[in-house]
Amino acid sequence: MHRKSAYILFLAVLGLLALGIVILFSTGAFARDAHNDSYYFLRRHAIWLGIGTLACCLGALVDYHFWQRTWWVWFLFSLVGLALCFLPPLRHRINGSWRWLEFHGITCQPSEFGKIAAVFFLAFWFSRYETQSKQLWRGFILPMAMVSLLISFIITEVDLGTTILIGATSFVMMFIAGANLILLGTLSLGGISAILYLATHIAERNSRLLAFLHPEQYKLTAGLQQMQALIAWGSGGIDGLGLGNGRQKMSYLPYAHTDFIFPIVGEELGLRFSLFVIFLFVIIIICGMTIALHARDRFGLLLASGIVSLIGFQAAINIGVVTSLLPNKGLPLPFVSYGGSNLVVALFSIGLLLNIYRQGVLEPAAKKSMPLRVKTTPRI
Repeated sequence: MHRKSAYILFLAVLGLLALGIVILFSTGAFARDAHNDSYYFLRRHAIWLGIGTLACCLGALVDYHFWQRTWWVWFLFSLVGLALCFLPPLRHRINGSWRWLEFHGITCQPSEFGKIAAVFFLAFWFSRYETQSKQLWRGFILPMAMVSLLISFIITEVDLGTTILIGATSFVMMFIAGANLILLGTLSLGGISAILYLATHIAERNSRLLAFLHPEQYKLTAGLQQMQALIAWGSGGIDGLGLGNGRQKMSYLPYAHTDFIFPIVGEELGLRFSLFVIFLFVIIIICGMTIALHARDRFGLLLASGIVSLIGFQAAINIGVVTSLLPNKGLPLPFVSYGGSNLVVALFSIGLLLNIYRQGVLEPAAKKSMPLRVKTTPRI
């Protein structure tokens, strides 16, 4: 299967992109900030899709070891972008959070680039210090200190969702790299405790947590989105109401074109199609990990694992939120939701996976690097 994994991966991503365009066509006209243009978001999404396609080609054609050599450039670039979110006049505030930069009407979210920068760094670090991955200093403290630089900016923006996403991805990469399990377990408990503390001490996040625990009491306030999402799921049933016939997108469900686009899939296309969307994400994860396991070197293994973790965790969190299995977090559904920065980074990540696949499977054996002298990881 591993020789066809890239082709299957490409088809799965293409299916999700096509679905995103179709559902955005159905929901975009009813978005509250559509600027009196039924195709406003569809046009902008098409532009970002074009940019993302170019980014995907860049990731697929440029040797992925280039990102290993230049990781510090993108890490620094992400830090600068995150810092600018707190400085006028470029910063742009939405729903009480300073997560965006705006320039001549174009907005971007630097934390999206911070996610891939963190993956670049961890893949570089644990491929360089492979034999020291279990040590306290180089196997735990130093890499976590670097990742914490990014997280400190992101969590100050009041973006707990991306913070959790980067933390979970870092855990997976360090686990695969062979880091000390006791230290990783301690880190996980500390991270979960810190997130819960912040969630209960920030008024807006605390209300979301209470709405998750007591949805009926907050169905008109903090729990409105998730309650309306459940109504969408119930209305759609098994077969759905038909494409374009959904009612929750008509100003009942806020942000139906972005973070809460998946309930519209359930309402209009039904449970069967919703499960098919989940199946496509499972295919992406399986194919991505297959590519990782057949990478030509340790950096490729860790880079592919980090990318798959980013996409998989983000999809899982989004689906968990819109089905009321998790508290409300502002994370879009990869490849489907409207959102330029996320779409570009997600497609660039797919390009990287294709590059790792090409070098690990398709290149002649004579061009491959010498096999590792030690086992790639004790856990795979």
